[in-house]
Amino acid sequence: MATPHIKAEKGAIASTVLMPGDPLRAKYIADNFLTDVVQFNAVRNMFGYTGLYNGKRISVMGSGMGMPSIGIYSYELFTEFGVNTIIRVGSVGGIADKVKVHDIVLAMGVNTDSNWMAQYGVTGTFAPTADYGLLSSAVREAEKQGHRYHVGNVLSSDLFYNADKTQTDKWKALGTLGVEMETAALYANAAYLGKRALTVLTVSDHLYTGESLSSDVREQGFTDMMKLALEVAYNND
Repeated sequence: MATPHIKAEKGAIASTVLMPGDPLRAKYIADNFLTDVVQFNAVRNMFGYTGLYNGKRISVMGSGMGMPSIGIYSYELFTEFGVNTIIRVGSVGGIADKVKVHDIVLAMGVNTDSNWMAQYGVTGTFAPTADYGLLSSAVREAEKQGHRYHVGNVLSSDLFYNADKTQTDKWKALGTLGVEMETAALYANAAYLGKRALTVLTVSDHLYTGESLSSDVREQGFTDMMKLALEVAYNND
């Protein structure tokens, strides 16, 4: 069974998939948190693995950067490989004053500057949101594990380097917690296909304070986020 982007045997992918942007972060999660791991994908070096977390089958696969990339992978996982739930685990640049580096952000809803939503042809603006069951489970788990966390809207942007330097101020004024590049496409795909999705993020840098984490920490150091997402996956299969 294969698409142009995923080559996996039938049944090789679990019904719940964790999706970090970085395929090396997918490998890190598989190596450090799963047992009996089998790699199911290496096409374009977008590594995917299935293993056991406390006895339950869970898969983890990279999504790549940006909405076109996660849009392709999540759509194919949902439609071709029997996946019902995708939990994105990634980094976010803080915007809100209350958000600090290392905090966890649970994306309740998502704003976007992308043209992604235009495909649905609605008269108005489609506002995709997280699956409530997954979100409420993540809040309970964050409380249980004692993390600093925030629940609210994030911005999924097509632009890492924006020529219009005023845009961040405008999104901040609307209560946006932080900016990343994938959630809008994931949530929209899930809504359109009747599937479940949640984004769990770690604040890797802050656009106003200048704080930031190294690339090595971003790849391997977000263990609080990883453990939280795995527990949500375990409890919501």
